[in-house]
Amino acid sequence: MIDRLIEKIKKTQAPIVVGLDPTMKFVPEHIQKKAFARYGETTKGAAEAIWQFNKAIVDAVCDLIPAVKPQIAMYEQFGIDGLIAFQKTVDYCKKKDLVVIGDVKRGDIGSTSEAYAVGHLGQVKVGNTLCRGFDEDFVTVNPYLGSDGVKPFIKVCKEEKKGIFVLVKTSNPGSGEFQDRLVREEDGTERPLYEIVGEQVAEWGAECMGDSYSNVGAVVGATYPEQGKILRKLMPKAFILVPGYGAQGGKGADLAHFFNEDGLGAIVNSSRGIIAAYRQEQYVEYGAENFADASRAAVLAMKEDIAQALAARG
Repeated sequence: MIDRLIEKIKKTQAPIVVGLDPTMKFVPEHIQKKAFARYGETTKGAAEAIWQFNKAIVDAVCDLIPAVKPQIAMYEQFGIDGLIAFQKTVDYCKKKDLVVIGDVKRGDIGSTSEAYAVGHLGQVKVGNTLCRGFDEDFVTVNPYLGSDGVKPFIKVCKEEKKGIFVLVKTSNPGSGEFQDRLVREEDGTERPLYEIVGEQVAEWGAECMGDSYSNVGAVVGATYPEQGKILRKLMPKAFILVPGYGAQGGKGADLAHFFNEDGLGAIVNSSRGIIAAYRQEQYVEYGAENFADASRAAVLAMKEDIAQALAARG
């Protein structure tokens, strides 16, 4: 699957993933009213609104980008109806030939992790029939429980030719509370925990390679460019999913070190900065009625920002 993602990045010349993380405050009033007229102010009405919101944005940007990243919590808050909207979003994006990264941040032990892996990436046996669950192309994985929480995902990735992105250094302000903690090595030296996790990602990735990069990637926030520089060297064959661009403060100038010399090796996520672009001052002329056109303009601006940053790197 990493080979397909790279092919799409090369084709679009846009190492960009759009985070489909809808909240009701982002959904324009005219879409909400139509959904509520049909299903009432219910979880089903909310799910219909976010599905229609997602669909319009995907239609507007699908020719510009290689991938999308729906965040499952934004759907789970609406219960079963929200999960149906999540599934419809995944299926629709795949029909539009987009790579789908399920931002699910799963990770557990033994059979539980196996079930998560099968449910999101693989096939589950029902009687004598193999059925697919959510069927994303990649998912995000929390490594905090150790190798036995990650290896079931790697096993399914090998079987299905899919991939994962392991949380290494996340973009949120509180990430350093644990990820930056110094760990004393056997030789007495100390290193931050995120470096040790990064090295482990490189080891896991070596057994799940594509043509030039591994199907085991890493999540490293744009808000921590210096750590990104270190981790890029520790994980030369890992593709890095870079959240934190735009609304969280990351800029194109922060991104150069996440990429390798071949211009590949990273894909940058923007969620609110794209799906809620119509609410930003620079796109206000589009208005709520043309929210999807504002999202398209935001993708084009992001593409140019990243291209300039990589060109400046030389």
